[in-house]
Amino acid sequence: MNVYLPPELMKRIAELATRQNLSRSGIVEAAVASFLSPDGADRREAAFARRLDRLSRQMQRLERNSGISTETLALFIRFWLTITPPLPNDAQAAAQLKGRERYEGFIEALGRRLNQGKSLLQEIPEDIFPADSSKAPEPSDDI
Repeated sequence: MNVYLPPELMKRIAELATRQNLSRSGIVEAAVASFLSPDGADRREAAFARRLDRLSRQMQRLERNSGISTETLALFIRFWLTITPPLPNDAQAAAQLKGRERYEGFIEALGRRLNQGKSLLQEIPEDIFPADSSKAPEPSDDI
């Protein structure tokens, strides 16, 4: 078989052959074999599909966790606004001082909890949001 290749391509093949200490025919043969082999493209497509699946699962977990966080905050705010009576003017200074103390305690407790690796989202079981209510949810360790 005789094949014509443009001079620029022949120059690149010759340079590669010199650098790799291979024959020009061997390089062209490997390039044609690689081009005709569907395995490379199939492997890349499968790798992309696996990565996309993993990214989709990660996005679903982020979406779920964000929803749980938002609902938790909304419930707390509603509860706090419902049960907290208005304070008379003479008690507001003491309440603000107590509020600062409580906030500092909250931040310290949050810091300790985060340093220990604990998370409220890890404590909430997956079965609160079953994908299919007709079957029992399976436990998951991927949070």
